[in-house]
Amino acid sequence: MTKIIKIGILILLIPISIMAQKKEQLPESKVDYDSFLTISEEVQKYRTSRMVTIDEFLEYLKDEHTLLLDTRSEKAYTQKHIKAAVHLNFSDFTEEKLKKIIPSKNTRILIYCNNNIDGDTLHFASKMMPLALNIPTFINLYGYGYKNIYELGALVPSTDNRLIFSGTEVK
Repeated sequence: MTKIIKIGILILLIPISIMAQKKEQLPESKVDYDSFLTISEEVQKYRTSRMVTIDEFLEYLKDEHTLLLDTRSEKAYTQKHIKAAVHLNFSDFTEEKLKKIIPSKNTRILIYCNNNIDGDTLHFASKMMPLALNIPTFINLYGYGYKNIYELGALVPSTDNRLIFSGTEVK
């Protein structure tokens, strides 16, 4: 009788053992939150010296070697964006796609988001301040090796004549 019990227990343990082995063979996730936090801490220190006023932002835009990057949704970009902006939706960031629009890691990159434009809630709807698109955009560009990033650090009225907009909703 004890032999039968032992065999029964073995039969029950075999599937558990096989499942445990299969579980160990699964690949690890490609998500590394700890490294994200490390990069974010690096960026936090670095970013403070990369915030620019609207005057500096506009002056940098005059340089033909400067790229203005708009990472909002394609719909938002198509409807209205700062003229000369190049679009790459933030959710589409990959090394290959970034390389296509920013071939040199030394290129000066200007970024802005909805939270920089005031008074046009239809085309530049503000996000919660800690969730503004500039923050993950900066972190990701930095993480991909682009360090020559400057962020518009000002809230600019949408009626400011120094800003020239383009898009299907611009008259």
